Amino acid sequence: MGSDILPSLIIIVICIILSAYFSATETAFSSLNKTKIKTMAEKGQKRAKLVCNLVDEYDKLISTILIGNNIVNILLSSIGTVLFVKIYGNIGATISTVVVTIVVLIFGEITPKSIAKDFPEKFAVFSAPLINFFIIIFTPLNFIFTQWKKFISKFFRIKKDIGMSQEELLMFVEEVQQDGSIDENEEQLLKNIIEFSDISAEDILTHRVDVEAVPIDISKDELINFFAEKGFSRVPVYRENIDDIVGVINQKDFFIKGVASDKDITNYMTKAYSVPRNMKIDKLLKVFQKDKIHMAIVLDDLGGTLGIVTMEDILEEIVGEIWDEYDIVVEDFYKMTDSKYRVNCDVSLDDFFAKFDLQEDESDSNTLSGWIAEKIEKIPEVGDVYNYDKVKIKVVAVEKHRADVAEVYLN
Repeated sequence: MGSDILPSLIIIVICIILSAYFSATETAFSSLNKTKIKTMAEKGQKRAKLVCNLVDEYDKLISTILIGNNIVNILLSSIGTVLFVKIYGNIGATISTVVVTIVVLIFGEITPKSIAKDFPEKFAVFSAPLINFFIIIFTPLNFIFTQWKKFISKFFRIKKDIGMSQEELLMFVEEVQQDGSIDENEEQLLKNIIEFSDISAEDILTHRVDVEAVPIDISKDELINFFAEKGFSRVPVYRENIDDIVGVINQKDFFIKGVASDKDITNYMTKAYSVPRNMKIDKLLKVFQKDKIHMAIVLDDLGGTLGIVTMEDILEEIVGEIWDEYDIVVEDFYKMTDSKYRVNCDVSLDDFFAKFDLQEDESDSNTLSGWIAEKIEKIPEVGDVYNYDKVKIKVVAVEKHRADVAEVYLN
């Protein structure tokens, strides 16, 4: 009796191992990080290259796994039934059903899938050669199922959505960073690029109250002093007021071989390029590149000057803050204590909400300064306090009738 049972037991054990293998392989290939695998392949790992090839033929891969898993499970069930009937007689079939079901669930499904889920890349690399062998063996069956799929698809026409939404791309970047494939700086750079096309000129402009401009009748000495004090390479020129900007002066055009020009200011002044406030900066960047422009005047809905946008402003939306030798480095968020921050009120409202994890507020303002004035409903003064969500905001510095610096207290 023992010699009759032994071959059946060996086959059953082999079927359980193969069932576990197919189940774990399915989970590994559906859970693996493609970026990690591609990185491993680029470093010369042959098995990782094979995994990449298998992922590219995922339909054939999954078909092979399902065929193999069903074959071994059916074989396991059949041999188990024969074996248990031989041992227990008429009740053997019932006992076999219970035992085989429990064994397959524990050792053929739950356990291997749990292990593969925790180490998908490692298991995929381990299993790739064998599953590739099974793909070759099951080629005729895969061909039949492929044709069947094409036949069925004629009755269920589903439009393929091969693109990814912006939200999906951002989530993907976060997952890649968490996996360690990129660092935090690279993650932020990729996010900035993804969100780049959603940003308008009004979101990044220097507001009119902060714009440094010169009148068209400025004297030569005054203009020399202006460039020396401000350190700007370009400056807007207005006729009567800031709403009537008529051109832009480039410092290098004004100073010829280091000597200030004696010509009238209009001779080396270039035409001011104006854009609507809602113009997307990706389109504005193309205009800058095409026409070799470095500054644009942003107009409000009434045609007045809302502010200015420079090439540097646009590039900073991708790479972050750019400082030159004339800039005074200013921290937007300075941590004073665990519950107290000093904040530059020129910071964007979105960055402010994100920094302190606050519920976003519907507002027409783009900066913290404008938002504070909107909420307190008056011109900000030092000492003004406003409570919002889980923070208290106190104005500690005002410049040109706007909140310049605020202290934020966490509740």
